[in-house]
Amino acid sequence: MHSNLTSYDIGIFSEFIAGIYLRLHGFKILHRRYITGKNTGRAEIDIIAKRKNLIVFVEVKRRKNLVTGLEAVTPVQTNRLRQAAETYIAQKRWKGDARFDIVVVMPHKIQWIKSAI
Repeated sequence: MHSNLTSYDIGIFSEFIAGIYLRLHGFKILHRRYITGKNTGRAEIDIIAKRKNLIVFVEVKRRKNLVTGLEAVTPVQTNRLRQAAETYIAQKRWKGDARFDIVVVMPHKIQWIKSAI
């Protein structure tokens, strides 16, 4: 990756890569960078994807290795993600299954941790 990219650019690119990866595994991307209630302390959900009766809320991290990627999802962030997902489920009146996944995009590998949060 080019050194003149900002961390924001790298994050957007990593979310794009994660979206392609999920699509290759049969998921339809419903939303990218979904925000519930701006200025309310709710989190941004990087990707919301669906396959059959399952909706997945995905946190994407770009890190050098899996451990630092997982460590980057803090308890505070986890709580905000749960609140944002609950709001989304209520707004959409979703009746199917739901889970929280983390996709860590590393220099030469993608690791998808299902039911991570």
